[in-house]
Amino acid sequence: MKIIIVGAGEVGYNIASRLASENKQVVVIDKNPDAIRRLSENLDIQVITASGSNPRILIDAGINETDILLAVTDSDETNLVACLMANIISPTTKKLARIRDADFDTYHKRFKTENPNIDTVINPEIEVVNTIRKLMDVPGAVDVGSFVDGQVKYVGIRLDQHSPMAGMKLIDFPSRFGKNRPLIAAIIRNNEVIVPRGGNSLEPGDLIYFVSESEKLEKTLNLFGKKIEPIQRAFIIGGGRIGERLAKLLEHDSIKTKIIESDIDRCNYLSEQLDKTIILHGNGSDQKLFFEENVGQSDVVVSVTNDDETNILVSLMLKNMGVENTITRISKSNYFPLLATIGIEKVVSPRLSAVSSILKEVRKGKVLSDISILGERGEFIEAIALETSDITNKPLKKISFPKGAILVCIIRDSQIIIPAGESIVKPGDRIIMFAVKQAVKKLEKLLIVKLDFF
Repeated sequence: MKIIIVGAGEVGYNIASRLASENKQVVVIDKNPDAIRRLSENLDIQVITASGSNPRILIDAGINETDILLAVTDSDETNLVACLMANIISPTTKKLARIRDADFDTYHKRFKTENPNIDTVINPEIEVVNTIRKLMDVPGAVDVGSFVDGQVKYVGIRLDQHSPMAGMKLIDFPSRFGKNRPLIAAIIRNNEVIVPRGGNSLEPGDLIYFVSESEKLEKTLNLFGKKIEPIQRAFIIGGGRIGERLAKLLEHDSIKTKIIESDIDRCNYLSEQLDKTIILHGNGSDQKLFFEENVGQSDVVVSVTNDDETNILVSLMLKNMGVENTITRISKSNYFPLLATIGIEKVVSPRLSAVSSILKEVRKGKVLSDISILGERGEFIEAIALETSDITNKPLKKISFPKGAILVCIIRDSQIIIPAGESIVKPGDRIIMFAVKQAVKKLEKLLIVKLDFF
């Protein structure tokens, strides 16, 4: 498979890194020589310093022999023109484009059906806003996502010493909880990802990832000693595209919302676009303003400015003021390993959302979703098992899963099945797997080729 990536920023770099590690032929085009140099020094791929929307450059890069074009620059217009030229030169090449400006939202369907015939339009900011909204609904969670069209959720929670599960071994779950036992996918302890087996126990301070049917989520959280509490008041730091989209969503849900934005022109724009949200002009890291506006009384504070350092500082200040429920936007990948150690756990990343969306589209066949978590140290993969797969038609205990990988659950005819050694995956079943980063490649060798991923 040959893939051309237009754009060598954070998204382009991470996608190129992942695809190169899967032995795909990757070409990255960007007119920024520093970004190209970073790629060429760290990855075994072909690079071109030029504009990816230039038809001559696309031809030189081999667009006619390319399976997929990924247009992921920071410019929506550049991405659109790159797809337009690719469609003219090589109509059979699959095209994916990152388009973030909300003014383009109503045209997404036409982009797919008319020139430039983009196969998939990716807007990671919409995904980030949806993730923030899910985190708001589960205040005790540090991470929330969904599978099977929302029927199944995965949740990451921090286990406290008063939890009924503290100190329990997984092997004791069936006798203690029966059919209602949670599906534990991962345990993060001392910054190490543990794919659990029966002998593992849950300890206070662990970050636990589990999977639950959406309708049973509240009961499952109760088993951990957590409760779902409705959000009534929200504070948003940063009135950019994400802040605006989130405010509109919260207005629709009748949640009282305030936004702090430092740019007065943007404040005027937001006041015209939003009906019920209160717009405040000020510095998002101004502690005096926080006290004046009683930010500490908010049910949730979301820091989504375009500056990672500001978002981190704001979340730390608010925690010091007693705000327990903070959500922080982070773009730079090198910050992820440090965040939990300083007390910032509810993190959203447009970059990670883009990477997950693109990986799902790049992989062929029956992969339904591919979600990176923990700063890309682990992945949830949702797929449909095919007749030709080695995972079907035999007990799981006879299947050698790679170390660091686990089958989390099986979905058959809308029924959620907790896997056991005697469980058998049948063709057509939806399966959800979790793997640490180091095990993904081995898992793909075992499952992805057989599952017709490529």
